[in-house]
Amino acid sequence: MSPKPKLPSRFVRESRHESSEMMMPQHANNLGHVFGGVILSLLDRVAAVSAIRHTRQNCVTVSVDRVDFREPIHLGDLVILKSSVNFVGRTSMEIGVRVEAEDLSTGARRHTNSCYLTFVAIDRNHRPMEIPQIVPETDDEKRRYGAAQERRRRRLEERNAERRG
Repeated sequence: MSPKPKLPSRFVRESRHESSEMMMPQHANNLGHVFGGVILSLLDRVAAVSAIRHTRQNCVTVSVDRVDFREPIHLGDLVILKSSVNFVGRTSMEIGVRVEAEDLSTGARRHTNSCYLTFVAIDRNHRPMEIPQIVPETDDEKRRYGAAQERRRRRLEERNAERRG
């Protein structure tokens, strides 16, 4: 049996995705603020695009790191989400997502939150599969890669502590 061929690496820029959606009445609570669950859904969809762009495979969400809402998003705001792959393990990858809200009447943008989602690529049998490594090019991409590597180390420590405890 011949060894499995090594997957080609991909650049961070190949995984980038940006999406936007205007917040309408069905997205808001009785205060005129957008429901957190609406933003979580958008985060997951945008991150999924980056994961699939990187792997060119079906991917599933396995975790969402802490999500802090820094300030409310209002009815009528344009929500802009930007995502890209930060780090890749053997079968999993961390996707970073930045959320901004734009007041369309003034053009002013506010950073409302950021978070990290972990995705796994799956094969036809719905089993995790090996994925291409990521190549950070810019200083910012390299910084994100290092920070993601540290977050992954902490996640694995926590998971191992839970198994022992």
